Amino acid sequence: MTTPGTTPPPARNATATAVPGATPASAALHTTRAHSFNAAAAQYAANRPSYPPALLDALEEYAGHPLAGARVVDVGAGTGIATARLHARGAAVIAVEPGAGMAAEFRRTLPDVPLVRGNGNALPLADHSADLLTYAQAWHWTDPALAIPEALRVLRPGGTLALWWNTEALDVPWIAAAAQRVDRHFDLGLSAEKRDLGPGTADPAGRLGLTRRTIRWSRRVPLDTHLANLASHSVFLTDTEERRAAFLADERRHLLAVFPDGTVEEAYDVVLLLATTPTTPPAA
Repeated sequence: MTTPGTTPPPARNATATAVPGATPASAALHTTRAHSFNAAAAQYAANRPSYPPALLDALEEYAGHPLAGARVVDVGAGTGIATARLHARGAAVIAVEPGAGMAAEFRRTLPDVPLVRGNGNALPLADHSADLLTYAQAWHWTDPALAIPEALRVLRPGGTLALWWNTEALDVPWIAAAAQRVDRHFDLGLSAEKRDLGPGTADPAGRLGLTRRTIRWSRRVPLDTHLANLASHSVFLTDTEERRAAFLADERRHLLAVFPDGTVEEAYDVVLLLATTPTTPPAA
């Protein structure tokens, strides 16, 4: 979707600017977490949950057209979990990913899907070239002050912006208890951050007019897969090996008390934020 003969904006890795108002220390931690996935790309691809068909149905309903044949850009594509779903629906997908490790895993699993290096703060794509721009588990690594103008630049008039996250279903008792253990381990309000995902946090200036939908789904996985999924999150990847191993061993004991057969029923709420670009592009 680049335009021949033009020079796209420079691709930038996640930087401290992704956390407006952050202290230097917290910005540095954010950057470290953003880059942590590259060394664990295979673990991420093998254990992270995918997305339910109802999510893709919701995208088609909101956009008012099928994904089949649509020009879709999946930003922060990672190992291609969301890209694969979009591609399977017949979308003409280009993936954008900043990380070398994640990009290598993507190319291994989806060799026929175009992939360019870059991120949402500076998309290496032509103006008004996409029908749909998606960010699966990725918008929080961008700086909205940069990413929103870029999204509006790349989307065609009347195009759709879709941001979504798989979040734990915290009304399920065992999941709420597990989330509290993670919060205590890191002394962070991670579960509260997930509850607060919405238009106000994704678009603090209110430029997009985002609407929110929630889609509940679940999967049954072996306990080892559940723990490997948990360990693939950035807070664990940037923890010390000793602390991570101790937590996961303790978590295994907790979960075997709930799931003695070793099969975990994970329940998720996909938080989906949607916006439509103006049908007439702004004057230059």
